[in-house]
Amino acid sequence: MERTLILIKPDALQRGLIGEVTTRFERKGLKLVGSKMMNLSEELLNEHYAHIADKPFFPGVRDFMMSTPVVAQCWEGFECVETVRLITGITNARKADAGTIRGDLSMSLQSNIVHASDSVETSLVEVPRFFKNDELFEWDMTRAEHLYAEGEA
Repeated sequence: MERTLILIKPDALQRGLIGEVTTRFERKGLKLVGSKMMNLSEELLNEHYAHIADKPFFPGVRDFMMSTPVVAQCWEGFECVETVRLITGITNARKADAGTIRGDLSMSLQSNIVHASDSVETSLVEVPRFFKNDELFEWDMTRAEHLYAEGEA
């Protein structure tokens, strides 16, 4: 089973959308295996956003992500990364499809409710960046037999 990282961003926290975001993934049938509220350090954000650290807008992104705690979540499921990306919608929330988290709940490129790992390879780096092994839980989701056809998962 794949795992992926979600960061519920400061705008979602300020707007009281943590439950709404979490519910969307639960209703889809994904399994929550880790969740915590945390303050992000400058060092962690520099590492996490290294791919945009040289962009002129990066200081604003870093300040935004440090403005309140975030809720870090690790979700698990068959083809989880792609599924989560479909649920979240594209980064520019103004252009995100209706029915997605960003399409329904945001109008911003930066304040777009969530960060989601963009690939399986990225998730393998991001999940351990935010979660220690003892913060992730193995548990049997008894409804799994009603979510996947035989041989899918």
